[in-house]
Amino acid sequence: MTVRTCAAAAAAILASAGCGASSTEQPSAQKSLPPINVQAGSMKAGFTTMDRLVEAAKHEGQLNVIGLPRDWVNYGEVIDTFTDKYGIKVNELEPGASSKRELDAAAQLKPDVFDLTMDMAVAGADRFAPYKVQGWQDLPDDVKDPAGAWYAGYGGYMSIGYDPRAVKPPASFADLLKPEYRVALDGDPLRSEGAFDGVMAASMQAGMPRPEQGLALFAKLKQAGRLTDPAKANVVVAWDHLNAARSAAHPDAWKVTIPRDAPLGDYHMLAINKAAPHPAAARLWEEFVLSDEGQNLLQKGFARPARGEAMLMKGTLDTEQNAKLPKAPSRPVLMTIPQADAAKEYLKREWTKSVG
Repeated sequence: MTVRTCAAAAAAILASAGCGASSTEQPSAQKSLPPINVQAGSMKAGFTTMDRLVEAAKHEGQLNVIGLPRDWVNYGEVIDTFTDKYGIKVNELEPGASSKRELDAAAQLKPDVFDLTMDMAVAGADRFAPYKVQGWQDLPDDVKDPAGAWYAGYGGYMSIGYDPRAVKPPASFADLLKPEYRVALDGDPLRSEGAFDGVMAASMQAGMPRPEQGLALFAKLKQAGRLTDPAKANVVVAWDHLNAARSAAHPDAWKVTIPRDAPLGDYHMLAINKAAPHPAAARLWEEFVLSDEGQNLLQKGFARPARGEAMLMKGTLDTEQNAKLPKAPSRPVLMTIPQADAAKEYLKREWTKSVG
């Protein structure tokens, strides 16, 4: 399977930016409905109506999620709203787990659903239960598995956050070499996906990742003594939803920019564990996260909803919140998995030697 063959279509949902109604069926019509199948690949196939999916999920009573920090893209409010709406307890397993850890720990911790980077979703596809949410057609083809094993929930751009009291807005990553900038990545690029993507954003040249270029920039910052940790930095390279949340909390002390020459974007994929202990609740969760309500809640956390473009066209996108997202200079560049894999191998060989 070729992943991301339609990057332009997928990019549009980053650059741009329900659940069904109650059943009105009569008791006699309900009696004729087929049996519920909690392992079905769609709401219609397994439950016929949203009411029946909700009923089955309520009967299970719980949902196990993993790797969802409450302050990450507003997941705390997403979880609380789901619980309040459906009366289902959400067990938050290892909120800080990486995508790889989510999959490695699945047999032991038994999560119902996953939130993963694209490469981990592709690698783990045979461990997922295919399920196509009601908003399936709103998702571009290259951010969803054709069989429904995984699909984008939200995305973002790599960005530069900066303290406007200390430095001028950087127009490019090259500007960070100027002496006034003290720069931090969001972790170690050999271990953190966000930090790795920060190096890749700095490596972009004419829409192509050049890992040696990103490595060279951070090596120069290290040699100059200006590559530091976030607490000491006046510039932090991180996903725009993280920098935007910080800016919203401290509007005079933190601003965000997405460099015009490096609009690197990416998505997080949703998937259901094939061995989910609460399969109906897992399917209801996916429906909720990708409903208009769920997508707008993620956007409230400065993520870019995967269904954003379709919602904008339908008039269901929260445009007031959308206007608060960092301005994107263009449609994003989406790295392919082979490009990312090659870059990771390069950094494994060279990062420690050049940067430490």
